[in-house]
Amino acid sequence: MNALTLVQPRLGPYLQEVGYERWSRVYSEGCRYNIMTTNISECINAIIVKERELPVTALAEEMRSLVQQWHYERRTEAEKCKTRLTPSLDPTSDTVYTVLDGDKNGVVDLQARTCSWRRFQLEQLPCAHAMIAIRHSKRDVYDFYSEYYNSSTWKATYAKVVYPLPHQGD
Repeated sequence: MNALTLVQPRLGPYLQEVGYERWSRVYSEGCRYNIMTTNISECINAIIVKERELPVTALAEEMRSLVQQWHYERRTEAEKCKTRLTPSLDPTSDTVYTVLDGDKNGVVDLQARTCSWRRFQLEQLPCAHAMIAIRHSKRDVYDFYSEYYNSSTWKATYAKVVYPLPHQGD
């Protein structure tokens, strides 16, 4: 924060006033998925760049068509679901998964060993969300525990002998 204030003196106090949770993912209460806006119009605006030049009625029709397409794609995907519950895991890549926990989605990154709920990185062992992703990836869960939890590390910690002090008269 001090470095920001040095570059732009009014920036530091302004950012503190707005609150860290508004501009820093670390302090954010919700899961932001690397997106620092909650303004849906910004997201839609980025998709309809060319269409913004159209007359209002044509623009509205393009937006309706876009929503209709999204709805159709999701309905088609939902119809394929044969399980009792909705899928709770969406692999984004080989190491990144979207995990549903109640009504909140979160991201588990197995390579970075992080979880949106922050338990994976804080405890340095797989949380329930990471366990789901690890199981889905068919990897060994023990590969994701910090070396500090390994019995070999524990044994090495106490491998040295603590010798008694010699008698003062010796």
